[in-house]
Amino acid sequence: MFAPSSDDVRGFFVEVQRKRAARLPLTPLETIAADWIAEHPEYADDLADIERARAATYPPDGGRENPFLHLSMHLSISEQVAIDQPRGIRQACELLAARLGSMHAAQHEAMECLGRMLWEAQKNGRPPDGDGYIDCVRRRATRA
Repeated sequence: MFAPSSDDVRGFFVEVQRKRAARLPLTPLETIAADWIAEHPEYADDLADIERARAATYPPDGGRENPFLHLSMHLSISEQVAIDQPRGIRQACELLAARLGSMHAAQHEAMECLGRMLWEAQKNGRPPDGDGYIDCVRRRATRA
């Protein structure tokens, strides 16, 4: 399993933003990341300087989400949907996107499910429950 450090993640997104702004070639993964960065212009300052990005803290009670975590979750869900892993996530996200009118909105909903699954796995010392994750996304897709 790939387990980058916080500095690695922050460096990745700052570099993608730099390359995107300079219109330099991007790898396929960087292209996906750049698309999500473009969807979040409110993160421009966070992505402008590597040293500031590495030093920044985002405490839970700080009133501000961690832009690097948020972008990482978008990237993770995009990859999950692309390869349909866990099986059924593609259909669940597509149904949710159809209900909400955009994949961006659907991903924000799916993030809630993904975050809950990871939190429960850590809390209980168990592997992540992929079926529970997909069920959560499906429930959101079929809500009235």
